[in-house]
Amino acid sequence: MNCNSPDNNQLIQAILAIQTGDEARNFLRDLMTEKEIDEFAKRLKAAEMLTEKVPYLIIEKQTGLSSATIARVAKWLNGPDGGYKTIIDRLHHHSNSSQLRRELS
Repeated sequence: MNCNSPDNNQLIQAILAIQTGDEARNFLRDLMTEKEIDEFAKRLKAAEMLTEKVPYLIIEKQTGLSSATIARVAKWLNGPDGGYKTIIDRLHHHSNSSQLRRELS
């Protein structure tokens, strides 16, 4: 994927402009289908479970993701760019994460 294309850069800037949980929820709703949002949420959950060393079979059962998708998530999770790792770290270790979770509830 060319993350540096003008369209992709605009999407990244749009994501960075989100200021509240409601804005994030509304933007995702407008941007994607409900099914796509659910899929991305499942992938994030799989990444979290993989960091906790949960076996693929359990992740498959709990998320409904295929083993191929879980393997792809694992590849990205353990890759050099660290997108999943960065976000999971922030969700679990930063003091503002509890505020964000409350806001999204």
